[in-house]
Amino acid sequence: MAYLAPIHRPSSVRHAISLSFLASDSDDLIVAKANRLEIYSPNPQAPDQLILRHSKTLYGKVTLLHKLRPASSKADHLFVGTDRYHYFTLSWDAETRDLKTEKSYVDVAEKAARDSQTGDRVHVDPSNRFMTLECYEGIVNVMPIAHAGKGKRRAADNEIGELGDPIPVRIPELFVRSTCFIHKRQAGGTKLSNPEMAILEEDPQGKLRIRVRELEFTQSLRPAEEPHTAEFEKSRSVQGQVELGATHLIPLPPPMYGFMVVGETSISYVEEWDYKISQVPLEEATVFVSWCAVDDQRYALADDYGKLYLLYVKQKNEGEYAGHRIDVLGETSRASTLVYLDSGRIFVGSNQGDSQIIQIQPQGLEVLQTFSNIGPILDFTVMDMGNRSANELVNEFSSGQARIVTGSGAFKDGSLRSVRSGVGLQDLGTIGEMGASVTATFALSSTSSQGASDVLVVSLVDRTRIFKFESDGEVEELETYLGLILDEATLYIGRQSDGGIAQVTSRQARLTSPAGELASEWRCPEGTTITSVAADGPSVLLSLQGAVLVFLQLEQSEWRVQAERTLEANEQVSCVTLSPLLPQMCVVGFWQDSRVALLSLSDLSAVGATRVSEDDALAVPRSLCIASIMSGAPPTLFIGLADGNVITYLLESPANPFTARKSIVLGTQQASFTILPRDDGLQNVLAICEHPSLIYSSEGRMVYSAVTAADATSVCAFDSEAYPGAIAIASTETGALSLATIDSERTTHVETLPVHETVRRIAYSPALKAFGLGTIKRTLTAGVEEVESHLKLVDEIVFQELHSFALKQDELIECCMRCELDDGTGELAERFVVGTAFLDEEAANAARGRILVFEVTESRQLKLVLEQSLKGACRCLAMCQGNIVAALIKTASNVVVYAFEYQTPSSPFFTKKASYRTATAPIDIAVTGNTIAVTDLMKSVSIVEYTPNRGPVPHSLSEVARHYETLWGTAIANVGKNTYLASDAEGNLVVLEQNVASFSEEEKRRLRVTSEMNLGEMVNRIRPIAVVPSASAAVVPRAFLATVEGSMYLYATIAPSKQDLLMRLQSELAKVVKSPGHVKFSTWRGFKTQVRDMGDEGPMRFVDGELIEAFLDLKNEEQDVVVGGLGIEVLGGAEEVRGLVEGLRRVH
Repeated sequence: MAYLAPIHRPSSVRHAISLSFLASDSDDLIVAKANRLEIYSPNPQAPDQLILRHSKTLYGKVTLLHKLRPASSKADHLFVGTDRYHYFTLSWDAETRDLKTEKSYVDVAEKAARDSQTGDRVHVDPSNRFMTLECYEGIVNVMPIAHAGKGKRRAADNEIGELGDPIPVRIPELFVRSTCFIHKRQAGGTKLSNPEMAILEEDPQGKLRIRVRELEFTQSLRPAEEPHTAEFEKSRSVQGQVELGATHLIPLPPPMYGFMVVGETSISYVEEWDYKISQVPLEEATVFVSWCAVDDQRYALADDYGKLYLLYVKQKNEGEYAGHRIDVLGETSRASTLVYLDSGRIFVGSNQGDSQIIQIQPQGLEVLQTFSNIGPILDFTVMDMGNRSANELVNEFSSGQARIVTGSGAFKDGSLRSVRSGVGLQDLGTIGEMGASVTATFALSSTSSQGASDVLVVSLVDRTRIFKFESDGEVEELETYLGLILDEATLYIGRQSDGGIAQVTSRQARLTSPAGELASEWRCPEGTTITSVAADGPSVLLSLQGAVLVFLQLEQSEWRVQAERTLEANEQVSCVTLSPLLPQMCVVGFWQDSRVALLSLSDLSAVGATRVSEDDALAVPRSLCIASIMSGAPPTLFIGLADGNVITYLLESPANPFTARKSIVLGTQQASFTILPRDDGLQNVLAICEHPSLIYSSEGRMVYSAVTAADATSVCAFDSEAYPGAIAIASTETGALSLATIDSERTTHVETLPVHETVRRIAYSPALKAFGLGTIKRTLTAGVEEVESHLKLVDEIVFQELHSFALKQDELIECCMRCELDDGTGELAERFVVGTAFLDEEAANAARGRILVFEVTESRQLKLVLEQSLKGACRCLAMCQGNIVAALIKTASNVVVYAFEYQTPSSPFFTKKASYRTATAPIDIAVTGNTIAVTDLMKSVSIVEYTPNRGPVPHSLSEVARHYETLWGTAIANVGKNTYLASDAEGNLVVLEQNVASFSEEEKRRLRVTSEMNLGEMVNRIRPIAVVPSASAAVVPRAFLATVEGSMYLYATIAPSKQDLLMRLQSELAKVVKSPGHVKFSTWRGFKTQVRDMGDEGPMRFVDGELIEAFLDLKNEEQDVVVGGLGIEVLGGAEEVRGLVEGLRRVH
């Protein structure tokens, strides 16, 4: 049984609208991201920017947005249409602070009609009497809007502005590119003229025509018995030639009237009287994709290449049209929607790049705010920071160490995105820049050693600065403080139990009294300095240039030397630590031999020692920390190595100090540790490095979660009265100092590397510590579009491009993989293998694609080892028993197995071993052992078995099983023994199983569906993962999924003991958790294609993790009702179910 949970919500924006939704005077922006609505309002602290006020999941993908203002409402209502043809109006309920459904509709047009091929459209006519919906070809649904009429037709005051039921009206225009209601002059009298709609249509011959049709509406006197009627019979054609590249119609308001026709090479004006068209050519051809009105004369236009234009319509003295001018404002993300906000600000919603808020400037534009978008995700790879082997198990995504690296966006908005689950920081305020790099920060209390912190000590390279915090949050820098030395760097400072302050600098250890007088001082011998210090209350351990260890202790306010040890030349100290968890002991790291040792504080003699690494010269211990991480377990020793590894040991006892060794990679440089106390008496550890991580315990195991503090250099806990639970963070080389709170639980964090090309394919090589990226670059030069394709080698840590290999002209990269191939000596070596396709399909006898094999040289350059010309495009690649499997398109054999062999050690070549033909064209393949799963363009999934030659019997590929159903496949992965997860172009997920144990050959050859559901988004890639679950795990992660909308999902299988409970819980929650528009959960998640709709039955053996986790958002009484309706006895009641759901949430 299958479980699916989101790990990244959809981020691609296709629809947005500005309205007064939250209040009558509010300026709100509502953004649609797949099946989610997000409501933004101006940020009080930054009025030019927006902040998220509310988000809501819908049971349907949003395709239409429009605003209405009924007379009974002080604020605007939102009209929403979905891809399932559900339409409803929403309002904001200020009391519940949630969306309220005002009215819902279901489309009544004929389902036999073809869906609109150019997108759904919604319009309201200028007189605000009608709304039109265009969702099918040749059909317009007219929805009357109640207005103040006369006599029996007069609407009640509380009904004015309300929508009536839709009336389907047929029109002869089928392939419609654009429509708009045009403004009309009103004749004398009070009767309003009928609205007119301009329709831009492409006829069967490919020519464009524009017709203006008049909407005639007849209101029924007995609506309960006879419905209203509407028709578009009366029409007139626009006179003149319409440009073939025309895409948009823009209506002009009074007193200009008429409308503009936006094309690729010209922008035309159609006048209002005779509908004559006049063209004005553009200086440079382009493809416009969206527009919005700035005011009555200015319109913002966005093209397909990311340029934003301003169209200015000139007027005569009488206000009539007098020409137009278009200017380039600048570059933005490629816009899918434009929404004018106010004061020259425009929201640029993008489905190919980050969405933005831009400000129109006199000479261009300025980006005010950016909203991250990782969609569309064309490909991704799972990069485990915890190990570097391609075959090892992957850490759970929730640990924060398993990174998902995605190829996101398209063309100039293309980028690499690193997606990690981690712990975020919320800024509380910035203290300022220190002017130099901060080496350490310390928190002090001005009253006692146990009081709340109100003094922040900041150590720089050559001085120390003191900041005093008042209870109201005011901060003051002090020139002097209780006799402390401030003209040197401070290595340690802490308040003692008697109120005195111990301070250690590079030359001395001092104790000042509560009154600020010098109480005691210890100075290091001439010619030496203190390089490392560790302290525990009155005890201080010093390292003098790594050659001498000195243990000091305060006795009766005097520094006394308790032990001193001079080290041999081959055991110089690199780091030290003390901890109350390890009394009478200390831990020391050495420069030589990657060694750490446990020393007795009585004489600093070694009690135990271990080597943290056997073979790496960079594995030098550079930082140490001892913390109580897990309840009931011994203290944990953390060792930060110079190469970025973090090693942990359990300190069970002095006799057995270093046990349960574990290692994890956090970067390429050493990590420094800060202990953060927890309310339960345990501790968390914050590791500061290239990839900062919070280390804590969860369910009896230690968890590393990424922290969004990328530039931090020093951190300390600063639990003050004004800022309880805060931490002080110093970052960057200029020493920017700020306060923040750290999240109690992890969230998803995204890092971006702009590539400015479409990252179509990603292959990751742990051995080479690099990515192979297949990219496509598109440029527009003098109106001519040029496309180039490259294979790029990119470093895994800093994402720096190392080398780029250009493909041939008109050749595009189709697939890329890493593998191990023979290097000519019999040894295996890492290789990148690339499959390509040529755009020029008209050339006779020309190659349609190639397979290229690359090696990476010692200087980290790509070197072409072998190329193989193909008669078809190479759609995807995989490895099967040391051979290369290629899925080809438009060839006699679709799936081909090639052997990589050598004539001489420097002359490799391909040998075709076996082939298989699919029904139409292979889209994706998944290989397990000698079994190849192929998802077809139209005919779902087939299972092919590769059999090597046996004597005279040649190599063969033979079909052993098939899914006998029409499914337009997009991706496939093996998620269990003889089990496959497949996706299709209509947003469905299907789990298929081959029953190899059946006695019936027919059953063995038939893949049976074990689970299916509608995801609502098209999946581009599925990557299987292997995770070792705990014995009590409710679900076992099996794969990650990425979609065109920027969503990422975790697919898991449910433990048998939890299957019945979760299925029952889903059914009960579906009754309680309501979606806006009153759409049923079963309708949304039920499998749906053009030939089969399971909306009445819902998902089959598929559990929606998002709905399950909604249980935690219910009130306690509602939770009790849900658990009571399960129909089975749950021993712990709602509390046990809460624990189960919380555990499921932590999985992803």
